[in-house]
Amino acid sequence: MERIILMVIRLLYKVPGWWFKVCRYGKDENFEKYDEEQRYALLQEVTTRANRAGRVKVECYGLDNLPKENGYILFPNHQGLFDTLLFFETHGRFTSFVMKKEVANALLVKQIARMVRAKAMDRSDVRQSMTVIRQVSEEVKKGRNYIIFAEGTRSREGNKLLNFKGGAFKSAVYAKCPIVPVAIIDSYKAFDIHSVRKMTAQIHYLKPLTYEEYKGMKTVEIAAIVKSRIEDAIEQYVPEKRECFLN
Repeated sequence: MERIILMVIRLLYKVPGWWFKVCRYGKDENFEKYDEEQRYALLQEVTTRANRAGRVKVECYGLDNLPKENGYILFPNHQGLFDTLLFFETHGRFTSFVMKKEVANALLVKQIARMVRAKAMDRSDVRQSMTVIRQVSEEVKKGRNYIIFAEGTRSREGNKLLNFKGGAFKSAVYAKCPIVPVAIIDSYKAFDIHSVRKMTAQIHYLKPLTYEEYKGMKTVEIAAIVKSRIEDAIEQYVPEKRECFLN
């Protein structure tokens, strides 16, 4: 919370204008007026400036691993609200996301979700969940990119992952699209630790799984592979581990 307050204070002169644009760009009647590039460019401007104001350095690796053509799904580990800011700063192509219903109406989340036409999933409603899965797969087939947090909720143990749910990968299987594992490191420190000291968060875009690689696998098997790749990256790049290795 302290870092969010710092961001707002240092960018107070920009906040009213940004808020007006975010709300206006996200309205249904303005969706045709402002194209995806304009909306995404605004999100990138806001998040990049906010990260700098909040004294967060973002280190990004592996952009060359992203598929050359759009129409893929990013599967990161989930550490908290700051994860989305990592994506908006580093991922240059328009990307939407799937979120749990419980956070869909939270302040700012709601406005950002409207801008990218994110999907809210009610995990207690199987029919609604399947509808979202099908909608995402159809949009991915048409060239839209998505972020899906396969853990279903955020980990509260720092860089330690929760179990990846097989059902999260159904949209990718239906779309027959590339699956891009994404390792997020130290993102939780931005908003969870009561400090405004300078900090660094990392995002690693890992080598994707093509449909040919996971064709015929069960979704729980795909989930295990993606989780394992992310865990290996975190083991290799988490600062504490690197310091121990170098010493």
